[in-house]
Amino acid sequence: MMEKPFSQACENNKHPILRVLSRAFSQTQRVLEIGSGTGQHGVFFAQGLPHLNWHCSDQVGYHGGINRWIADAGLNNILPPTCFKVGEDEFPGITENLTFDGVFSANTAHIMQKHEVVQLMSLIDKHLPKEGVFCQYGPFTRDGEFSSQSNVNFHHDLLRRGCGGYRDVNELTQWAPSLTLVTVHSMPANNLLLEWRKN
Repeated sequence: MMEKPFSQACENNKHPILRVLSRAFSQTQRVLEIGSGTGQHGVFFAQGLPHLNWHCSDQVGYHGGINRWIADAGLNNILPPTCFKVGEDEFPGITENLTFDGVFSANTAHIMQKHEVVQLMSLIDKHLPKEGVFCQYGPFTRDGEFSSQSNVNFHHDLLRRGCGGYRDVNELTQWAPSLTLVTVHSMPANNLLLEWRKN
């Protein structure tokens, strides 16, 4: 059997992220994770937030690894991944008539192309219910400014690799007019966690 996929970045940032999610999702019942990747975050956060149900989602190629993490964890509040690629798949939960009062996504916006991030923000803006919470983790610019030279270098490296690169907090706000950015949490390694709430 294949080994579980492992991301050192997930291992490094999971505790600081959980500290924010513990407050942000304190009244939340059902969270959709967009871009579950290896599955490490989903399992760790489901374990740390036993009051809610955690729903993984990602492109189908990642499902095997996510399911291995879920199987080994033995938790009853994390669900197998739903297939979701922005622009190709329907927003998770629609066919099952499920509503998510929380959405989480880590390290996705700078990988995706700009038009995909626009669509993602619009979908979350549309489907998150009133008072729902969206927590978005990753590297971002603010007012067009990078927080460090290493972020500038990483942004240009992403562009060379064909990724979309850093998105600015201001443009994200424009693409989700029904979401209010209530807190910008400074995180390790020059990352941010943007905490949005639906008006």
